[in-house]
Amino acid sequence: MTDQTQHPQKPHPETLVLHAGHRSDPSTGSVAVPIHQTTSYQFENTEHAANLFSLNELGNIYTRIMNPTTAVLEERVAALEGGAAALAVSSGQAATAIAVQNIARAGDNIVSSTDLYGGTWNLFANTLNTLGIEVRFVDPADPEAFRAATDDRTRAYYGESLPNPKLRVFPIGEVATIGRQLGIPLIIDNTAAPIICRPLDHGAAIVVHSTTKYIGGHGTAIGGIVVDGGTFDWTAHAERFPLLNEPDPSYHGAIWTEAAAPLGPIAYILKARVTLQRDLGYALSPFNAFQLIQGLETLPLRIREHCRNAAAVADYLNHHPAVDRVIYPGLPDDGEARRRAETYLDGGHGGLVGFELRGGKEAGQRFIDALRLFYHVANIGDARSLAIHPASTTHSQLSPEEQQSAGVSDGYVRLSIGIEHIDDILGDLAQALTAAIDTGRAAA
Repeated sequence: MTDQTQHPQKPHPETLVLHAGHRSDPSTGSVAVPIHQTTSYQFENTEHAANLFSLNELGNIYTRIMNPTTAVLEERVAALEGGAAALAVSSGQAATAIAVQNIARAGDNIVSSTDLYGGTWNLFANTLNTLGIEVRFVDPADPEAFRAATDDRTRAYYGESLPNPKLRVFPIGEVATIGRQLGIPLIIDNTAAPIICRPLDHGAAIVVHSTTKYIGGHGTAIGGIVVDGGTFDWTAHAERFPLLNEPDPSYHGAIWTEAAAPLGPIAYILKARVTLQRDLGYALSPFNAFQLIQGLETLPLRIREHCRNAAAVADYLNHHPAVDRVIYPGLPDDGEARRRAETYLDGGHGGLVGFELRGGKEAGQRFIDALRLFYHVANIGDARSLAIHPASTTHSQLSPEEQQSAGVSDGYVRLSIGIEHIDDILGDLAQALTAAIDTGRAAA
């Protein structure tokens, strides 16, 4: 054991998820985080109320904006990601939307990776477009494509650290460097790679998660979170961020970079909380926040098992005669993909595995229908093993061209590998593959 007395260091993830943001409840001594199932909070007097609403004092106003249970979740995830502050919201989709809308308005644009979860693609290609925010899609295989798509109205770059379902690691440092040269923050969705990827360490400005997935881990609560790294200077290129650097008429003409200055580098999160969260109501239920905290406490342990089991599954499928191709960041198909996986993933390659069966769409569907242990659900990151056919479900609203850009072919099957015993996982895969092959032969 190393003597740490002379060399104090930051707590490790296993410690942060148990201790950051809460030691015990000050009024009861409760070690478990209490569920503050309340809408409102008693003000001490009229002066206290006025100070809270004017931001001269920070405190609880209304659960649509903040809540003590939710605050612990925010502090723990911010600590885990190495950020300055966080805002927990009602879903991962809400986190993505608020991350963009916080700095972009009608007439602005963002540049996004094509390698996206289907729900994010729809949000970007359709819903944000109806609000006047253009999303320009580029292939992250060439980081310079982000620079080429940038103009004076570009407000952010966006990518997924470990894209679901394409599973080719995003070039975080390369794109972040381009963005900082131009005064553009990189927003990274780190849903599929908590613990094993730390985007803020590689230059990203903002991190989002669907906490529904690995952070929660048990398929019981929907939620999302936005983490501000606190290292992006919103004033250095003030003309790019009028929403942060010009008077905000929705809050008494507050200039957020100035209003937040006494509180630390939290202008981005402060504005998101007291304007967008206040107005759009993306509030996370305190009970869901409590459940997500329970999941977070075991995340470092679970992610190790997810990664270990997924590596074994990828190896098994890679040697199976019925499988055409395996998509897994631990088995990259070219040198650059391998370099990115080695650079940005530490401690594992995630819990997602994709593959294509010989026989295409019909074989893939037969395989899923034959599974017994795996659940056929639209989720990832559960403690249980899950499977889905993205082309007919999560990415079905995309055009064939958009599906191909996102890495979805007709025969693609995505597995989210759980923490069951690996022999049981492989046994179910083996029998389902046999059933898919035999049924296909009988049909022929």
